[in-house]
Amino acid sequence: MRRTLLSLLFLVGMLTAAQADGYTYLTFETTDGAKTSVDCSSLTLTISGTTLTAGAQQFTLSNLSKMYFSTSDETTGIEALKADDLNDAAEIYDLQGKKIAKSQTMKGIYIIKTKQGTHKIVKQ
Repeated sequence: MRRTLLSLLFLVGMLTAAQADGYTYLTFETTDGAKTSVDCSSLTLTISGTTLTAGAQQFTLSNLSKMYFSTSDETTGIEALKADDLNDAAEIYDLQGKKIAKSQTMKGIYIIKTKQGTHKIVKQ
């Protein structure tokens, strides 16, 4: 925890330098592979308990695998699987684009089509 906190403090100090070097985003990658990029301009980082807040985004510290500066928005759009997502799915596709049955899903990333729209999900 102390190491994470020191790393975050270092990154806060580097935000201004990062913008000067052309890095406009701070990208957070979670343990499930999802990426969320946050614009560095006027970015505020705060830690409260086990939660890191970066701008309007919140992350649980134990779920972060890495964070780094980038020149483009690397947000993946991968969502965690909610209990009803798979049940409501009209169609399910793997990452190779093959349509699969609900009974064939294992841990992994899928594209599902529901009445609400199409989503990338991670099943853990």
